[in-house]
Amino acid sequence: MTHRIRYIMVGGFLGAGKTTTLGRLAAHYREEGLNVGIVTNDQATDLVDTNTLRSQGFEVGEVAGACFCCNFNELIDTMGNLSAEERPDIILAEPVGSCTDLVATVIQPIKQLFDAEFEIAPYPVILKPSHGVRILKNEQGRGFSPKAEYILKKQLEEADVILINRIDELTPEEVDEITSLCKEQFEETPLIRMSAKTGEGFDELVEFLTQQGEFGHKILDIDYDIYADGEAELGWLNSSLTLRSDESFDLDQALLGVVQHLQSHLLSAELEPAHLKVIGLWEGFFGVANLISSQTQAELSLPSKCNVKQAEVIVNARVACDPELLEDFVNEAVSAVAKEFNLTAEFRQTQRFRPGRPVPTHRFATPGRE
Repeated sequence: MTHRIRYIMVGGFLGAGKTTTLGRLAAHYREEGLNVGIVTNDQATDLVDTNTLRSQGFEVGEVAGACFCCNFNELIDTMGNLSAEERPDIILAEPVGSCTDLVATVIQPIKQLFDAEFEIAPYPVILKPSHGVRILKNEQGRGFSPKAEYILKKQLEEADVILINRIDELTPEEVDEITSLCKEQFEETPLIRMSAKTGEGFDELVEFLTQQGEFGHKILDIDYDIYADGEAELGWLNSSLTLRSDESFDLDQALLGVVQHLQSHLLSAELEPAHLKVIGLWEGFFGVANLISSQTQAELSLPSKCNVKQAEVIVNARVACDPELLEDFVNEAVSAVAKEFNLTAEFRQTQRFRPGRPVPTHRFATPGRE
């Protein structure tokens, strides 16, 4: 009998660290001799996460144009294509960071409709400290409206385990504070403190994911009007472009420059970024720069350490603002970097929009019933 594929979905808000976590998990399972497939997800094509994971040598399928819940059949087809040549032992799935209610609309449908093919692992949700602490404390100036914050809270509510990520960036007192907040508000949910970047706490996550049992069963009581309004407050932009020069330029500094210029525009306009990601690709090398909130610094998360004359660049921006304004900011940031490094920038494609109302393919109101 063909073995069942273990389905591991890792949720969390935009910028929480899902891609880094999935990359570390995939590397771990590959080192154990297991076949691993990854499925990424976005509301549009040209996804930085997909290119980042593929550049690390992983087999990655992409569900683009809608979230997993609204494009469930494509999720199943994509996982089937990953297993066409060599059936995976594990499929790691990264849902859109602005989505919630994924237990009822993704995990339970897989469990009930495709039980012979997949077994469900515990569902971890990553908490992003930069926004999470402010939202859980109900602080002033949190950056997002209550409707957008509703999504983050609902994501944590349906988790089998909450991963407090980026502890390498926090003081022990800050880690204790966010741990206490989670215990107060999600008292029955286990917590793991970790750093996807350094690997601290990662063994505990791997061990937790080996558990067998009834996981992915927390069906939310959720208001889809609030959910839809909160998601629609985010401007969404994916751009692809080519940077060229007659002389070699530092790819990492160019990528970081784009993010820093974007950050400057957003700070001036008092707009809150949910996440900014920029990847540059050149002949097998790649670099990634990102920004996860207004209160953190832009960082070169994956350096290429390359000087190049040409690079293919993808910009993903999720910001609480009008998408047209966001496109203007991206164009200005790219132009500023092109001028600084004496480059030409040729945009191939830009998609900008606000996410539409989520309409799940399936929704099980209780485990086992649709």
